[in-house]
Amino acid sequence: MQAEDIKPLISNAPFTVTPVGPTIGAEVSNINLAEPLDQATFDALYATLMEYKVIYFRDQKMTADQQVAFGKRFGELEVHPFRPDLPDIPEMVVLDNHKDNPVLSTDIWHADTTFREGPTRFSILRCMIKPEFGGDTLWADMVSAYECLSKPVQEMITGLEALHDFKNFSLLYADDDEGQQKLLKMRKLYPRPTHPVVRTHPDTGERVLYVNPQFTVRILGMSVKESDAILNLLYEQSKTPEYQFRLQWEPDTLCMWDNASVQHYASNDYWPHRRRMERVAVMGEKPYFDPDTKPVRDPKSVTRAHAYEGLH
Repeated sequence: MQAEDIKPLISNAPFTVTPVGPTIGAEVSNINLAEPLDQATFDALYATLMEYKVIYFRDQKMTADQQVAFGKRFGELEVHPFRPDLPDIPEMVVLDNHKDNPVLSTDIWHADTTFREGPTRFSILRCMIKPEFGGDTLWADMVSAYECLSKPVQEMITGLEALHDFKNFSLLYADDDEGQQKLLKMRKLYPRPTHPVVRTHPDTGERVLYVNPQFTVRILGMSVKESDAILNLLYEQSKTPEYQFRLQWEPDTLCMWDNASVQHYASNDYWPHRRRMERVAVMGEKPYFDPDTKPVRDPKSVTRAHAYEGLH
């Protein structure tokens, strides 16, 4: 997708786009995702996702099959190796948390399934049951997170590789012979991949900070002490409010995001109330870094202006 394509596709879209943040997040309205998308609508929707990285839709009444069909419009859907799915629809992950089933680790910043050689590209999440309060999801713009690092830090981390692992999901396996045999089988199926610390976005060419505390283990070529110090510095970037968008869910709200440019965090503040979400996800390719790729547009970032220098 070329830079000159994005703005015209959005301005001529057969739906309404309302931005909600300076670099991330937009509400899309006057569209019914339960119906098949014609090519013009799909192209405009894809451009909107590239522009705002996270887009959400209210009052989307659809069946699980219709959500799957919408997801398949963007590519092949993945089957999550650890999360429960709907009977007869293996692509549909069910996140049903309540008094007897607290969250596992969705309240840690992450991009989806970076423990895979080809991590998730797009995630499409729909709210089925909303808790009485809380349960928001937050996203962080990792393009801005990279752009707002100092030049010396950018130069230091660009070109580095990091090891990733499904470390949180290993807790699902019992500490006995049977459980550890199952875990060993999963480790053979999903050996630890390496991904660039800074990846090139496959559509926009932007540089994206691509490490997360959920799945990243260490930076290659460094001591554990050095790696931990740098990773902890980089993890702080997702916590910057100026790079974030926060969504308050309602039943039948559907949200779609690009894991190649954002990370997310599900607020764990509603237990013992129930929160049920259903998600499909589009498979992605192996992340890469190309030093010669030029962004198709000037990367957006947040300017944190202050009245006095030296306060931050």
